[in-house]
Amino acid sequence: MLAQPRTRRPLGYPESLERVVQTPGGTVISVRPILPEDAPRLAAFHSALSPHSIYMRFFSPHPRLSPRELERFTHVDYADRLALIAEIDRELVAVARYDRRAESSEAEVAFVVADPWQHHGIAPALLELLAEGAARHGIDTFGASTLLDNRDMLGVFSHSRFHPSTTMSGGGVVEVRFSIVPERRTSEAVERTC
Repeated sequence: MLAQPRTRRPLGYPESLERVVQTPGGTVISVRPILPEDAPRLAAFHSALSPHSIYMRFFSPHPRLSPRELERFTHVDYADRLALIAEIDRELVAVARYDRRAESSEAEVAFVVADPWQHHGIAPALLELLAEGAARHGIDTFGASTLLDNRDMLGVFSHSRFHPSTTMSGGGVVEVRFSIVPERRTSEAVERTC
C-alpha cells in the first residue's frame, strides 16, 4: 500500500492495484487507481503536455480538458471503467485507462505519459496493471486506436507479453487488438491430455 493521505475510497476502489513498481529501466513509480479528487491534478497534467503528446492521445489539438471530460476521466466504476495514475515523488506523470465496450468482454485502452517521462517503461508497466484489473472483471481482450505515427505506443503493444494484431482503419489510424488472457503453458496442456 502506498503512503499517501487516506481519503474515503469510492465503492469498488481496488486497493490491490496500489503498487510501487520499478520499470526495467530502473524508474520507480507509484501507481494507484484514479480518484474523483484527482481532477485538478489531471487538468494540470494535461495542460503541461506538449502539443505533440496531446495530438498522439486525442488525434487533434486539445489544450485543455473540459469540466465534463474531467468528470468522466476521474469518476470511474473500477470495473467497466478503470484509470490508473503513475506518480514519481507525488508528481502525476502518466495516466492509463480502459473502458469496456458495450455488452462485451473487450475494452478500449488509452495511455498518456508526461513528456519528460516518456521512454522510461512507464506505459508498459501500466498496461500490465490494467490487464490485471480488467481480467478480474471478465474482460479478456484489449483494443486501441492509435495513430500510425505513434510508434512509441505501437511499440508498447508489440513489445508486451501480449500478441497484438493490427489493421489500418483509414486516416492514418491503426486498430490494435489483443487477448489479455494468459496463454497456457505447453507442459500444462500436455499434462491435461495424459
